[in-house]
Amino acid sequence: MDRYQAMKTFIRVVETGSFSAAARLLDVGQPAVSKTIAQLEEHLQVRLLIRSTHGLTPTEAGLRFHERAKSAIQEADEAELAARGAGAGLTGRLRVSAATTFARLHIVPLLPRFLEQHPGLEIDVILDDRLIDLVAEGVDLSLRMGALPDSSAVARRLATGGRSVVATPAYLARAGTPQSPADLAGHEAVIYSQLPHVWSFTREGTEASVSVRGRVRVSAAEGLRAAVLAHIGLTITSDWMFGPELATGAVRRVLEDWALPPLDLWAVFPAGRMASAKARVFASFVQETMAAGHSGVA
Repeated sequence: MDRYQAMKTFIRVVETGSFSAAARLLDVGQPAVSKTIAQLEEHLQVRLLIRSTHGLTPTEAGLRFHERAKSAIQEADEAELAARGAGAGLTGRLRVSAATTFARLHIVPLLPRFLEQHPGLEIDVILDDRLIDLVAEGVDLSLRMGALPDSSAVARRLATGGRSVVATPAYLARAGTPQSPADLAGHEAVIYSQLPHVWSFTREGTEASVSVRGRVRVSAAEGLRAAVLAHIGLTITSDWMFGPELATGAVRRVLEDWALPPLDLWAVFPAGRMASAKARVFASFVQETMAAGHSGVA
């Protein structure tokens, strides 16, 4: 039995709650996972998991072993990286999750340069606008924007971006250009269903809020972009989401003398375990690249 691999398998089983989910993440068959856990329990001479119709639950011994095994795996990974030296680069597989549009515009275009620096590394990019369970999905690092709903999350701010009200010149020619936040009440808005439909602005200490209306609501940023670019209406969005179009003039900012709250980009790591060297290095790479303005659309 490979004790190192057995510990990694056990960690995945505990964190996903099932043999089948762990097998998918490890890219092996479920029987192989079951056999590894059985061999590990036989080697340790202790029951690590309680199997029932409701799933798998670690025993007290299993919980203790899980915590020590995580620490051991992390330390082994760090030691291996240190022994190879920074010049050798990272190895293995890194799983990163991000919102679909942000990743398409700003993360995927960076990957060739990052992979060139680390030829032994493979990257899985999970594209999803929803907040996913990092542990259950086996994600090493999630790139998230806005406020973090989980105060216990292990997170690091990577960048802060502006937000604007944007529309195409064609829409503004048809509907007129708003001169104040109050004017937005008379405009057709493309509403992003994951955000409030009340927009708040500030200018020189003055606050203004307006409730917008619109016949089109979308649940993902890709739909927001498509609807605005189809001249359906205006919207409030991060400047990151329309980087190419703002640069070319395909969309325009309006109400530029009114400020909107900025938007933070975070690197979020799975709670309960130390961030891997691969995740930390990738987070730093994204941070440095965004700060330098070298993202895919800058």
